[in-house]
Amino acid sequence: MSGAHLVTAELSVSDYAQLRSLAEYLRLASPGMQVTRSPGRPGRGEQGALDVLIIAADSSVLVAAIKVLPEFLRFRAKGLSVTVTVKDKKLIVTGDNPEEVTAIVDRFLDT
Repeated sequence: MSGAHLVTAELSVSDYAQLRSLAEYLRLASPGMQVTRSPGRPGRGEQGALDVLIIAADSSVLVAAIKVLPEFLRFRAKGLSVTVTVKDKKLIVTGDNPEEVTAIVDRFLDT
């Protein structure tokens, strides 16, 4: 990744118990990607926030990582979603919309 333009994304899950599984899945799916767990930032009027995953990778690796999210969700409980935030833009990925994810990830990341 040296010399590449790094993009940072924040991932959160609707079921906090799945955060560790998602981190492990992403590390296996994209070995060159840096995945770290970080304390979440509370929103206005909130007293706290749950941890999130931070991904730092070049844009092509990040696109590939987001495109595997539907596969991760496919074998989880219905209703689980992953929210991806890049540059204050949010994309919510659910197990119900895998074909939509593949179609919009490139536009979402402006690649």
